[in-house]
Amino acid sequence: MADDDAWTASANEAFVISLVAPGPNGKESKFHPRFTYPIFGEEEEIFGYQDLQINLRYNATDMRPNLQVKFSKQFPAIEDAEPLDIKEVLSEFLPPVAFQTLKEWKTQLAKPRDDWTPPGELLTSFTNKAGHFEVWKGTLSDPAVQQLVKRIQILVPLFIEGGTAINLDDKDAHHWTIFFLYQKNTSPTSPTSKPTYIFAGYSTVYRFFFLQLPPTPSPSEEATPSPSPSHPDPIINQDFQLGSSTFDITTLPCRSRISQFLIIPPFQHLSLGSRLYHAIYQTYLSHPPTKEITVEDPNEAFDDMRDLNDLRHLRTLPSFQALHINTSTPIPKSGPVPKNIIDEAAAEKVRRAAKMTRRQFYRVLEMQLMSRLGEAVRPGIVLDDENEKDKGGKGKGRVTSTAQEKKEYALWKLMLKKRLYVHNRDALGQLELGERVEKLGEVVKGVEFDYARLLVKVEDQELMEREEEQEKNGANGANGKGKKRKAMGEVGGDDNQDGESLASAARKKIKVVVDEGEEEE
Repeated sequence: MADDDAWTASANEAFVISLVAPGPNGKESKFHPRFTYPIFGEEEEIFGYQDLQINLRYNATDMRPNLQVKFSKQFPAIEDAEPLDIKEVLSEFLPPVAFQTLKEWKTQLAKPRDDWTPPGELLTSFTNKAGHFEVWKGTLSDPAVQQLVKRIQILVPLFIEGGTAINLDDKDAHHWTIFFLYQKNTSPTSPTSKPTYIFAGYSTVYRFFFLQLPPTPSPSEEATPSPSPSHPDPIINQDFQLGSSTFDITTLPCRSRISQFLIIPPFQHLSLGSRLYHAIYQTYLSHPPTKEITVEDPNEAFDDMRDLNDLRHLRTLPSFQALHINTSTPIPKSGPVPKNIIDEAAAEKVRRAAKMTRRQFYRVLEMQLMSRLGEAVRPGIVLDDENEKDKGGKGKGRVTSTAQEKKEYALWKLMLKKRLYVHNRDALGQLELGERVEKLGEVVKGVEFDYARLLVKVEDQELMEREEEQEKNGANGANGKGKKRKAMGEVGGDDNQDGESLASAARKKIKVVVDEGEEEE
């Protein structure tokens, strides 16, 4: 049809989401979705209207939604060509209350409840420069929690690429735990008045039952039985009857998986993602049945935030700090990689205590050990081979490296190569030996770059926090510090999903080999 373009609108541009604070003069924040293809198709276009506006308004407190569709002209239906029924499409993603009149919605908005609090129980609270925030926790079997999830889960496909809504009709609702992040506002003119809660984000966690079987013993182990168990992971060996009223199934060992994680646009770039992740991690770290904390299909922005938080947490543990590269390990000219580059038994003990998957823990451990390499050999942020740091210390202005430092770096790289090879064995196995070595070398360079980038972020975060602490204590008297802190903050926050950093290019280059998906062991 010749004038199709005149009747076609960009779904991303036409769709406007508003977060409206309750009360007669409530503040309104507007933003567009990042993705609409899960709802309106791959082209993210809507046919049949001119001057199309799709307004999805939310009461910022209880997230009661209201949908209004406006347009100046509607295409007259001709045979198979007819306008898309937008409300019908969105009815699959929104609860019936969203389709009430705007007048009814505004009436509810103008009369907020003074005693309203988020559903569930208060888990933790914190204050930063953006205000005071609270994290609330509840299970999906709670009707109030389920009602709120019904209202907000359309935001998952709109802001998380590949994100899908939870099936609320599932019988395993008790497996889902929901964490809500709210900003808590108190009137400065009336401190005794009831606070107002503003929705900022949420996350969902699903618990899988975790059955760790003992490994198959090698022939040598069968010939020489060990007096102690070779695998310390929990084994379920007690007798119980499924469905018994005397047995609580929630006490079984489980793996807790972060499934959805969202900070909405008005609250992004405020380090709130790190705060919410930390609250979730600490919850399951102290939850005895949870044996591992995993993440479902994390994107690059979440991976960065998770890596930074996990590294900073592990650095608080003396047992993690004690892990080091054993430089007395001989480097073979050929054959398998030595097993004693690090104390593997000690590392596994730390990993289990931290409840991290093997891939995540050893990535963070590699990052930590890289940060301890000598300056002359430690990989840095470089863009090409010509600018790469001279590992032999011969570059202009470089610190001379010692033989011990070179060996430590070589052992660290062997440890990294071994993990990457095992993780990508299927893909690498399809290549000839020479190409396999070349590809593995490319991956190693990309990982070194990524680790260096993340270590810079960790240092920036720690410096910013020290300066903020000095400001609180009245010790910051230098005008230049604030400017410096802002510049460092622009390197990339933990919630930055917009900027394409230099490391993003490196990741894209190595994705042919490296599978960034979360493993389920």
